[in-house]
Amino acid sequence: MSWSSVLITTGAGVLGMGAYADLDAIDRQVAAFTGAPIGAVGGAMTPLDRRLKLNRCQTTIALSWRTAGKDSVVVQCADQGGWRLFVPVRAPAPVASVAQARDPDVVNRGDALAIAVTGDGFTVSQPGEALESGPIGAWIKVRPASGKRGSPQEMRAQIVRPGLVSVPLP
Repeated sequence: MSWSSVLITTGAGVLGMGAYADLDAIDRQVAAFTGAPIGAVGGAMTPLDRRLKLNRCQTTIALSWRTAGKDSVVVQCADQGGWRLFVPVRAPAPVASVAQARDPDVVNRGDALAIAVTGDGFTVSQPGEALESGPIGAWIKVRPASGKRGSPQEMRAQIVRPGLVSVPLP
């Protein structure tokens, strides 16, 4: 049995004997399908609206995920002229984005900085300007102070500390 699509057989005990579908039973089926109760992370956001008047399903009720992201459950009656519901699922709290989780920027776009070209036993530096922002260790675009915008003198350098970037030579 696949969790991405589960068929639930209905009957008098599941949906009741009335003219309309038992919404409490459908809520329980959705909770069983998602593995979480209503209102909990991974479960239906809210119970079905009790104003719904769905025809009682004579055959089966199919439950499946609407998308691979499991953001809602599709509940469908397979009867001729049946119905289909989309039940939203409570997603987990958003994880901090990569931008929020990374180290703070120590160099900002437009900052004056020293561009150090380093090689085996030597270092040469010149003044420059940061064309991008970034934290320590990030590679950003920089331009020597004598360079013009869009010139081929723009290069990528690694941030060493605030005000200093490095271009290591092999």
